[in-house]
Formats: sequence, structure tokens, C-alpha cells
Amino acid sequence: MLPDPPVRLKVLLPLKDLRAKRVFGTGRSSYRLPPRGSGIILVATTGLSPALFVALSEQDNGETDQTAEGRMLEASREEIRKKVPEDDRGFTRFRRQLVLALDLYIWEPISISLRFLRLVMIFVPVIVAVPAIWIGPRVKERENERKGTLWWYSFLVRSMERAGPAFIKLGQWAASRSDIFPTEMCNSLSRLHSNAPAHSLDQTIHIIRKAFNGRPFDEIFDEFDKTPLGVGAIAQVYKAKLKPDLAAPWDSDIEEPPNLRKNVRKNVDTLIKSTPQRVPSSYVAIKVLHPGVERIVRRDLCIMGCFASILNIIPTMEWLSLPDEVQKFGEMMKLQLDLRIEATNLSIFRKNFKDRTTAWFPYPYTAFSTRQVLVEEFAQGIPLSDFIQNGGGVFQEEIANEGLDAFLRMLLLDNFVHADLHPGNIMVRFYQSGKPHIPFSKQKDEHPQDRTDVTEQVLERLRPYRHRKDIRGWESELQKIDREGFRPQLIFIDTGLVTELNATNRKNFLDLFKAVAEFDGYKAGNLMCERSRQPDSVIDQEIFALRMQHLVLGVKSRTLALGNMKIGDILNEVLSMVRTHHVRMEGDFVNVVISILLLEGIGRSLNPNIDLLSSALPILRQLGAQSGGGMLREGDFSMLRVWAGLEARSFLQASIEDVS
Repeated sequence: MLPDPPVRLKVLLPLKDLRAKRVFGTGRSSYRLPPRGSGIILVATTGLSPALFVALSEQDNGETDQTAEGRMLEASREEIRKKVPEDDRGFTRFRRQLVLALDLYIWEPISISLRFLRLVMIFVPVIVAVPAIWIGPRVKERENERKGTLWWYSFLVRSMERAGPAFIKLGQWAASRSDIFPTEMCNSLSRLHSNAPAHSLDQTIHIIRKAFNGRPFDEIFDEFDKTPLGVGAIAQVYKAKLKPDLAAPWDSDIEEPPNLRKNVRKNVDTLIKSTPQRVPSSYVAIKVLHPGVERIVRRDLCIMGCFASILNIIPTMEWLSLPDEVQKFGEMMKLQLDLRIEATNLSIFRKNFKDRTTAWFPYPYTAFSTRQVLVEEFAQGIPLSDFIQNGGGVFQEEIANEGLDAFLRMLLLDNFVHADLHPGNIMVRFYQSGKPHIPFSKQKDEHPQDRTDVTEQVLERLRPYRHRKDIRGWESELQKIDREGFRPQLIFIDTGLVTELNATNRKNFLDLFKAVAEFDGYKAGNLMCERSRQPDSVIDQEIFALRMQHLVLGVKSRTLALGNMKIGDILNEVLSMVRTHHVRMEGDFVNVVISILLLEGIGRSLNPNIDLLSSALPILRQLGAQSGGGMLREGDFSMLRVWAGLEARSFLQASIEDVS
């Protein structure tokens, strides 16, 4: 989402009647959700309601291996499974059965065959060109790969872009699996981008009106920018302004009735932690799936599954368990084809972060979000990538620490991690601290809608320097903003994919964490092999365990210098060992590792001395306070050892700095 506002008179979609008087009205808007059972919520009357998805996400996993996302995906797929309704009788039932049979057994196989022929035309040249990987001199700065190999990687990337949305997503997913594929190949695949054309505005209007149960388009929006902010492989995004009666109040989904305890806590947060003051906005981002994309993806997944089964017959490819990987990738794709799941993920993140100041997530309009449409609060901010390119100035260290703190809280406290963390999905906004609430005082609390949105004012000051690439002017303006008392806050967007460890993976994670906490690398290496997806395919388990022991002992010897030691380098070495010894890690583990690599890379680009373990210390203290008693009763001292070790390290570092 780009933060620049549209030029209203030139690019805004002319609405019927224009209703100019209402667009620029000055009266306070009122928020009114549609009543249950009324026609305004299409999904409530014709499918699964967003409230059901929220309820599914809140169910306890218990000791099962199913996660919240798994339950939501299961319900979503069941909803669109093709079947004849039980209450159909006579000719109607016969007609529907005939149409279903023709679709499943004639039309669908023909469509898959035609799609297969097109993919053959795209990828046969890629297969024929494989011998090129043994041609040319090696390039040291590119992981010592040959020039022919690098050319073949770029040829593969171009072919996947031509193949369509499922293959673009497949390449982006493969780019995160450096435990399977060579590092330089992952780097090449990470540059994959969609060249998909935008679908028409008429199709967008039709889909959005269905989401609002046929409500006239000019009665939904005051403004609608007809040019998409972005076009992806699966969907495209627009910016719009909702009518006042549809716009949400500030934080209505997480606001709780006030009481004395909450008022005291809020005032302490305001005075000590500089709590952001929220200002409601009726501007929204609207994500709309491309028409027909679900069928295209389903057919491509079917073809991928066939190819994976054929390749799995080759003995040297068996350790990759490609059919399982295609199944995992298919689940990831299907999650992104139901935008109600992304809306639910936003709701969960907002609840998790409602009392935290480091990060924020946009408000999802779950009442108006359907399988094909997601309506969410527009993220007013500047992309983090601008701060990486131009520098963060006086806010550099603060932004880096906030990003790391938010990620570690997702991982250690919530077990609910944003799985697509890159600078394009993180925005930076600026705010001024809220005012303390004084009970029984004559001072009246300011209504949220009467507040001035200082965030937009600050962004307007920064945008000229951002576009001109004037780094000196950029840093000078940031210093002025700092002197005026503004603080940065991160906004995370695009929450369609999350990582949540199920019961089995969480147990494996804790056991592995325990071994590393005890600096027993040999045990950690053996655990990784024994609990991998294919223990029998591991090559030289003993050597792998010894290499892990060597790596962990190296970490132990440098414990006091972790600020200068990149955790990312250690994890990259582990992934390289995993790839060499054919240790098949669970995708959830790899997602967590890749997220750490990305976050540390982003953090170090802003603050070269960032220390991941020091950032984890306050969170481990909170985790210890929440679950320390239970760990002691169960005799599990591993987390306490880590906590105590980091406290000792922090004390020693402080002592060394004092002596210096």
C-alpha cells in the first residue's frame, strides 16, 4: 500500500449523483454495523460468516496437531466443495447432478489438459537448458556458483513469471526454503514479481457490490480511487473512503469497558511508554481477488502434484518428499484464496497487540469482508524500505528495536507469527503521546473523531524528501520531528499467512530449544535428525550432530559478544548443514528461521549493533512471570536457564561498559 493520497478531482471514480454535499459534510459520523440476519452481510446469509472464522481461531488446539489456520481452511474448503444439496428432489436434483458430473469428469479434465500443454511449452526449454549449470567460471561473490548456473536461475525465474499466479507463488515460497534449495537460487527466486494484468474496474465493482449484498456503489463509498495501488498474482488493492454510516469507530473491536485498573494502567503507559493516540479514519484498503483465480490455482496444484509424484520416483530426489511439499504449498495457496482468513488473522494480531506500543495492525471490517473481498483500515505510513534506503536518522535504532520486539513477542508469547515479513509489508507512522485520563476532573475527554490526525501531517512533511531521494533533507526533517515530540510506530500489513506451531511441532521446538539452552549441540543435532520428516533419508547423522556441537560451542564461547555476531550467519550455516545432510525440517520451523533472518537483516541495516538476545530478555522475563510456576512444577528448567544466562550476560556487559 502506497501512502500517497490520490488526486481527487482527476483520478477518483465519478460516483452516481456525486453526492458532493455528503462527501464534504462536517457533521460527526456515526458508526452502525448492519444487524444480524439483514441483507447487508452477504456471507452471513449465503455462506460462512466472518464471526465463525473468529470463533474457529479462538478454539483451543488442545493436544491435537491442528492449528487455528488449519480449522479455518478446512471450513473454507468445505463451504465450496461441489455437491448436490440434500433437499433437492426430482428433476432439479437430476439436473444438478448432471451439471456437476459434466463439470468434474469432462470440463475440468479438458481444462487441466490444456493448461498442462501450456506449462509444457513454458518449462520444457528450462529442462533442456539444465546442462548450462556446468558451464562457465565460478563467481565468488555469488556463492561460488558458475555463470551458467546463474543464467539458468534467471531463466527459471522468467519462466515462472510467465506460468501464472500459482507458479509465481511457488517460486516465492521456494525462495524461503534455503534448507532445500541452494542459497543463490533462493536469492534469484526472491526477486520474482507478478506481471499479472489488473482485472477490469467493472469486475471490481461487481465483486464489491456482492460483498455489500448489492448495495449501490455510490452508497458505499464517498471516494474510490479507480487505479489499483498494487496488482499481485492473486489480487489487487484499491484505496477508498467509506460512507460515514459504514466507517468504523476507533479500535471498536478491541476496546473494553473502562474501569479503575485499566485507567491506572493506561495512564502509566501514557506517561512512561508514550502510548499512541489513535485517530479514526474512514479511508480503507480494499483487496479484491482476481476473478477465476481459484480455478486456475486449483488446476495448477493438480498438475504440480502429478509432477511431484513422478519426480519422487527418482532415488536421489526422494529425500525432498516433493508430494508433501506440494501439499503444504497447496494449503498455503488456499489460505490466500479466502480473504476472510486474512481478516481473522488481523483480528487476532490486534487482540495480541492491544496493550503493546511497538506495533499496530489495521482494523479489519469483518462484517464486509467475504471470500473475494477484504476491507481494512488504510495504513497511513511510509514503507520501512524508505528508511532502509535513506536511513532512519535519529529514529534508526528505535525503529530497529521495535521491529525486533514485535517479532519476538509474536514468536515467544503468542505462538502466532506474521509469515511474510519483508520491508514492503511494514510501514512506519509517527504519533504524539496520548493524554492521561483523570477521573472526576472537569476536563472532558476529547472525542476520537474530533482529534487531528498528526500522522498524516508528519507524512506530508517527509514525502517530498522521500521522492527526491534527498537524504540530508530527510534526516534534517526527522530531527525536527523528533524535537517536536513525535515517536515512530510500526504497522504490519498483509497478514494472509501466519506461522503457528501445532502441538507436535511445539514440543519438538521446546525440546530443541532445551538442548540449545544447555549448549548441547550434539543432542540438538540428533533431535533434528530423529524428528525430521524423513529420518531414514538423513546422510551421516553422526557427522551432522558433531557439526552442530561445534557450531553451538562456538556460540557459547562468544556469548558476551553476540551484538557483534550475526544470528543470521549462524542460522544460515544450520540451513546449509540441513541441506547437505538431507535433514527434512518442518515448514513451520523453516518459516520461523526465515523470519528471524529477515528481521535481523532489516534490524542490522538500521542498527548494525542490534542484539537479538538482548531484545529477547524483557520478553523472556514476561514469559517467565506468566509460566515460570508451571515450568518449575514440571521440572523444566531450560527456559529459566536461558533467562538466567541472559540476565548474567546483561549484567556482565553493563559492568564491562562501566569499567571502560
